[in-house]
Amino acid sequence: MSDSDQKRIKLFERPGLPSLAYCVTAGAGPGIVFLGGFGSDMTGTKATALEEAALRRGHAFLRLDYSGHGQSEGRFVDGTIGEWFADALAVFDAVTEGPQIVVGSSMGGWIALLLARARAERVKALVGIAAAPDFTARLLNGDLSETQCETLLTDGVLYRPSEYGDPMPITRKLVEDGANHLLLEGPIPFSGPVRLLHGQGDGDVPWQLSLRIAERLKSDDVRVTLIKDGDHRLSRPQDLALLLGTVDELIA
Repeated sequence: MSDSDQKRIKLFERPGLPSLAYCVTAGAGPGIVFLGGFGSDMTGTKATALEEAALRRGHAFLRLDYSGHGQSEGRFVDGTIGEWFADALAVFDAVTEGPQIVVGSSMGGWIALLLARARAERVKALVGIAAAPDFTARLLNGDLSETQCETLLTDGVLYRPSEYGDPMPITRKLVEDGANHLLLEGPIPFSGPVRLLHGQGDGDVPWQLSLRIAERLKSDDVRVTLIKDGDHRLSRPQDLALLLGTVDELIA
C-alpha cells in the first residue's frame, strides 16, 4: 500500500464495537460502493481498479474493511455474516449520500444483497462478482466432508485449506448466524438492475449459483455473464475490463 493511499484511510469509530477502516472519495452520483469477500481487504485489485475508474470519471466511491479484516479492528474468527453486514450498513449510512451502485465480490455479493434489501431506496443497482449468498449453508450441505463437519461442530472452528494463503477459519458461530440471513430460500426483493459476473473455472463458488440468484431476484433487469476460463477472483486485466465496463453501463 502506498503512503498516499494509507493517508486516505479513515477509521469509523463505534462505542463498544471494533473501529472500521474505510476509504471514501467525494464525487458525483451515483456513487459506487465495493464490498470485499471472506477474509479479503479493501486493497485488492478489483477494489482499487474500481476506485481509480471512479476517480477518473468524477464519481463518489467507497471501499471498506469489515471487522477483523484488513486494517479494521476486531478478530476475524469472531465475525459473522450479520456482524459484517452491520459493519457495511453502518459505514454506508454514515459516509455515502444519494443513489449508489453496490459491487460485491464473493461473500461481498451476499452482503450487497442484504444491503440492497435494507436500503432499497438508495441502492439503485447491484454487481455481483462470483456472488456467494448463503455460502454458510452450503458448507454443511456438500462443501465440507463429514469429518470436517464433525470437527466444525465439535471444536467450534475448522481451519480449511486455501489456495490464496493460510488456512481460513470457519467457525460454528459463522454457520449458525448465517442461517439467520439466508436469501435463496425465497424471492429476493430488489427491483433495480443487477449484473452477475462469474467464472466457470471458479473452484470456490459454483457458477450455477449466479443463475439461481437471477431466478430469485424480483428484478426483471438481471443479466448473468459467464467467463468460461475465469477463476474465482476474476482479477485478470480482461476480467477487470469487463467489470469496469459493466459499472460504466449502469452509470450511463
